[in-house]
Amino acid sequence: MSTHAAGLNPAHVEAAHDEHASFIKTPQQLIVVLLLAFIVPIIGIIMVVYFVLADQDIDRTALEPDVVAARLKPVGTVEVVDANAPKVVRTGEDVVKTVCGACHTTGAANAPKIGDKASWGTRLAQGLNGLTASAIKGKGAMPPRGGVPDLSDLEVARAIVVMANQSGAAFKEPPAPAAAAAGPAKAAAAPGSTTPAPSSKGSTPTSAGTPAAAPVSDPGTPAKK
Repeated sequence: MSTHAAGLNPAHVEAAHDEHASFIKTPQQLIVVLLLAFIVPIIGIIMVVYFVLADQDIDRTALEPDVVAARLKPVGTVEVVDANAPKVVRTGEDVVKTVCGACHTTGAANAPKIGDKASWGTRLAQGLNGLTASAIKGKGAMPPRGGVPDLSDLEVARAIVVMANQSGAAFKEPPAPAAAAAGPAKAAAAPGSTTPAPSSKGSTPTSAGTPAAAPVSDPGTPAKK
């Protein structure tokens, strides 16, 4: 059946055919299209990542294994401690590493980052005593004593000295309290007192080295031959 018999315009049929035809005519065009299909998305992803990271100051220390482990550390832990064991006062470096570093190394929860003098500038004006009192009481998102209730005041102060001195301060670490030396107890004797020697009733003390007297024979008893 011809297009004229079907009532169709040949120009319209050819235009519709050209509209649905692919624009890829040669193998070279196909190769170019495939390459662009891979290259264009990759370039777009790289540009997005670049612009996102360009606006952020990446802290390389935040990727260190110790810091990552501190961030992934559970909020609560169970520790079995001997109540009679003497408490060991931790150093400032140990407290920063195990307690304070989770926030002050990365700047999480608006905590001043260690080494950022601009963030610590106004805080250092409070002095060591002011910063220690604030850390003991808790401030903002930081719980009292950094969330570790058994931290002593000395341990909190030591940790602040370590972090502040790396951020422009020159605090002196407070000394540990002197341990009381407990000497052996000495019993003091009462002046002029003597200890009486035990004696038996009716007994006569003898001098050391004096031989005892020989038994006396009864005069009324005849001697045996």
